Amino acid sequence: MIALLFDMDGVLVDSHAVAERVMLRWAAREGVPADAVLARMHGRRSEDIVRELAPHLDAVATAIALDREELAEEGGVLAVPGAAALLPTLPDDGWAVVTSATRELALARLPAAGLPLPRVLVTADDVPRGKPDPAGYRAAAARLGAPPRAAVVIEDAPAGIEAARRAGLLAIGVTTTLAADALLAAGAAAAIADLRALPRALEGLEL
Repeated sequence: MIALLFDMDGVLVDSHAVAERVMLRWAAREGVPADAVLARMHGRRSEDIVRELAPHLDAVATAIALDREELAEEGGVLAVPGAAALLPTLPDDGWAVVTSATRELALARLPAAGLPLPRVLVTADDVPRGKPDPAGYRAAAARLGAPPRAAVVIEDAPAGIEAARRAGLLAIGVTTTLAADALLAAGAAAAIADLRALPRALEGLEL
């Protein structure tokens, strides 16, 4: 059985509008260029983005405040096509979510999109470093008891694809955030439009 390790935002949940709105408001307040935020934010922890773009700020405290802003705007969150149909068909020990969001945000966002919570959830709170560090995907695979050749990562951002690669895992890219060429260039083994196409993509992988 192949274990599936899903990123959350952009893979299971369409939260782009909410996340970008909050981060761009923060950028305007702090005088950070908007294009710099947009180029770095997807697939990464808020704490790491703040530390990189505004090193004079307390990255942890700022990230907590940003997450609270996102929690207050959950009305714009939707499930990515195919997610609601796919997840209930998977065994509890056959899938996990590995997200750069905090646990509080993940526990709010998945139900808000009408999606079940996984038995294995690895969040920004659970790892010392965020993606592209491989710690999150390694932890999820270990908790599912899945060796690298029996686990596949589903990602929408180069940082997550690099994390999968560094963990020794194959990744399938979802083109909700970037075009297929960018995901394949980052190291994805295949690229799909959304989770409705995942079963066929898995059939085409050489595991």
